[in-house]
Amino acid sequence: MTDVVECDAELDATGLNCPLPLLKAKMELNRLASGAVLKVTATDAGSQRDFRTFAKLAGHTLLQEQVEAGVYTYWLKKA
Repeated sequence: MTDVVECDAELDATGLNCPLPLLKAKMELNRLASGAVLKVTATDAGSQRDFRTFAKLAGHTLLQEQVEAGVYTYWLKKA
């Protein structure tokens, strides 16, 4: 069991293939204030690499990631 991370917004990207989960997350982050946390749920295995790389390059913080039964959940804190 992992700690629950509070989030300001949630994005359901399940069923979408790369790069759609990441593109939708970027659009959602653009709407959020700096310091806000976005929770993203995806089913694309490639999203792990995508979100890790995106967080580093864009300066956001990947607070936590979780994989359970083929569902990937990410908590991104906006820079």
